[in-house]
Amino acid sequence: MNAAIPFSAQLINLFAAVILLLAFAMLAQRRMLALINLFALQGFTLCLSTLVVAVTTGQSHLYYSAGLTLLLKAMVLPWILHRLVRKLNVKSEVEALINIPTTMLVGLLLVMIAFNVALPISQLSQTITRGTLGIAMAVVMLAFLMMITRQKAITQVVGFLSMENGLFLAATSATYGMPIVVELGIAVIILGVFFFQIRDQFDSLDIRHMERLKDN
Repeated sequence: MNAAIPFSAQLINLFAAVILLLAFAMLAQRRMLALINLFALQGFTLCLSTLVVAVTTGQSHLYYSAGLTLLLKAMVLPWILHRLVRKLNVKSEVEALINIPTTMLVGLLLVMIAFNVALPISQLSQTITRGTLGIAMAVVMLAFLMMITRQKAITQVVGFLSMENGLFLAATSATYGMPIVVELGIAVIILGVFFFQIRDQFDSLDIRHMERLKDN
């Protein structure tokens, strides 16, 4: 008879499932402010998941990871993005390369692929969070899909940051790893400069303006 799954592992799996659901919600969201709020909620859920892993395993560095995730992903970055939206007067993400129903169907296909790819890998892992590896890979794929199907720079940045959430969850699932905070900080600075350069030069956040400039 199989042993019962520990409560902590069930809680971690629950948080991982919520992170995946939020990734789907972000993929379907067309309102810019709502998208940023969903990202903040995803970061907060990731913080809770990391905190449970830290308490369960006694990995002290994960407490720092949880704190940094709460500070950056759930508070600072959403606040910066909200300011950018107000400053640049962005109302919504109206245009997308493919419609929402088709995007969601592609997302479901990517989730199935992610779970099938992660299954043999997770079976080799000995961590209590190995069951969330498939979810982490699915979050990464959904975030990447959002990046390539949206035309506004801010939504692509949110997709990039959501992808980092998935990578962080994958690292925690496989090795109780710590995210690369330095690279995240550098990326945020570069993307902030990128925003203002687009606004100053093109008076828009639509990346197609840059494509037209390249063609000229």
